[in-house]
Amino acid sequence: MKKFLEFLLGAPRNPLSPETRQHITLIAFFAWVGLGADGLSSSCYGPEEAFVALGQHTHLGLYLALATTLTVFIISVAYNQVIELFPSGGGGYKVATKLINPHAGLVSGAALIVDYVLTITISIASGVDALFSLLPGSPHVVKLGTEILLILVLLVLNLRGMKESIKVLMPIFLGFVITHAFLILYGIFVHSSRLPGLIPQTLHETASFTHQMGWIFAVSLFLRAYSLGGGTYTGIEAVSNNVNTLAEPRVRTGKWTMFYMATSLAFTAGGIIVLYLLWGVARVPGQTLNAVVFKAIMNHWHWNGWDLGTWLLPMVLALEAGLLFVAANTGFLGGPAVLANMAADQWVPHQFINLSSRLVTKNGVVLMGLSALAILLWSGGSVALLVVLYSINVFLTFSLSLLGLCIYWWRNRGVEQRWWWRLALSLIGLAVTSSILLVTLVEKFAEGGWVTILITSLVIAAGLLIRRHYGETRAQLRKVDQLFAAQETHQVESPPALDPRQPTAVFMVGRNRGAGMHTLLWVQRLFPGHFKNFIFLSVGEVDSKSYGGVGALEKMQEEVAYSLSYFVNFCHNHGLAAAAYSAYGTDTIEELNTLALRVGQEYPDCVFFASTLIFVHDNWLTRMLHNQTAFAMQRRLHLRGMQMVILPMKI
Repeated sequence: MKKFLEFLLGAPRNPLSPETRQHITLIAFFAWVGLGADGLSSSCYGPEEAFVALGQHTHLGLYLALATTLTVFIISVAYNQVIELFPSGGGGYKVATKLINPHAGLVSGAALIVDYVLTITISIASGVDALFSLLPGSPHVVKLGTEILLILVLLVLNLRGMKESIKVLMPIFLGFVITHAFLILYGIFVHSSRLPGLIPQTLHETASFTHQMGWIFAVSLFLRAYSLGGGTYTGIEAVSNNVNTLAEPRVRTGKWTMFYMATSLAFTAGGIIVLYLLWGVARVPGQTLNAVVFKAIMNHWHWNGWDLGTWLLPMVLALEAGLLFVAANTGFLGGPAVLANMAADQWVPHQFINLSSRLVTKNGVVLMGLSALAILLWSGGSVALLVVLYSINVFLTFSLSLLGLCIYWWRNRGVEQRWWWRLALSLIGLAVTSSILLVTLVEKFAEGGWVTILITSLVIAAGLLIRRHYGETRAQLRKVDQLFAAQETHQVESPPALDPRQPTAVFMVGRNRGAGMHTLLWVQRLFPGHFKNFIFLSVGEVDSKSYGGVGALEKMQEEVAYSLSYFVNFCHNHGLAAAAYSAYGTDTIEELNTLALRVGQEYPDCVFFASTLIFVHDNWLTRMLHNQTAFAMQRRLHLRGMQMVILPMKI
């Protein structure tokens, strides 16, 4: 099984190697492909939703194209501020947590998690719908089976590594960008004769329309269409959420990535709306507006008697479907990153901060994949339902992030340079996103919006429950640590010598000094004078925080060394022979097992000791929220004929 998993997911990586960090980080181009696909894919459905909402008043489409382009850049520039303020990543979650309050961060994080799950589901479902629209009628079960298979494929790709999944999907992304850029430019060029009169004609029709119906009706119609096209802006926040995955210098790389994303999305979404307007497209049953306008553009493409449009249109639509699959991958990149940040703040189980041997937040990837499968099966792959679920949380996160920026610039007015300009930009962005959120809630609540609110509320409630448990546990452990806080230890110049032939007690210690001392003192009480050597083992776990910034790995190594020196010095100060062994890796149990086997060979007459927390009110939740390292190690050592004793520590 181990060989099969290595074949499937790839060989392990050395987390402490500088080359490894360089390999797993993304340059701006790769980040644009991996994180920008979600935003760019929204041009497949966002502009259509907005244009259709205009009804017969399509002349307003020009204003819509300009507003869409401007909004993309407003939100993008605002999120550039997030990248500057939080270069270690976290995006909307960190902004709400640090700039508003932790509970606002929980709401934003819960919304992001649900949003990323829905990103996977809706992108796969709509992509398969687009793909199967090119084929003869197929049974629903075939489409659903294809969607399930694609989610599983993306899950495996992301377990192999972020960059690996991006490289596989990059040709699809680039194919979409090149073909759509050409079609937009060509489609506008063909009708270039209409461009000089487009603005005067639009102004004339607008004046006539407002004279008949009134300004209030005209503005209301435009704002409704603009809000219902809010799906166009989804995915813009992905870069700020994943700054920690970018190559150094992170802030600069993040800003370039955001520039690529904003430019490509604004050009594509705004350009497609202009094509709708110039080519006078109308809805055709069973076809998207993109399909209708691209078919019209390619209708007169002939070469040597060949109707090129008949052959090229399916390719273009297939690339749209493919881009949606690439966009689904954003959920596997962004969702685990949000979970890791929330795990660091104890809103979700600590396991979501752990990395696999491939340095991937595997628990987050698996959870996102399984959740997407569950929602896919529940919804039956209905894009109409999933769009409603998807849109609300996106703008909830946008609004909280921009509110946090407004608070920050107001608090730092006069301190930060050009604060007034940044505050004004954040206020404009907040007005835009909050209005879209409000309209979407009102329009779509009865159509399934309540389901999103219910799911997000359940995630929030779970976060509150988990954090409460971790807080109570931390308070109890702090009391134990305080018992030994005044215990002074110093380095002994001539410590007692170790004798490998004598009975040896080997302690597995972690980050809590009190837990380690609890075990050490109980061993001395239970076996007075029996053990002559005292060995301490500790593993520095390389998790997502270890790559959170420059020097994070070095700091973690220093903390492990300092903790071990405390135990060794304590024993030396009491006349006991002691030594320490340390290791670093993503799998604590594997590293501890290696250290234990090494110590077992050097000290044949040894017994291993570890402590485990015992809760007065033990249940499935407490067992899930705390690792079972001690019991896993006991099983491994007993199978090798080595003895290990677990001492309970009641909480």
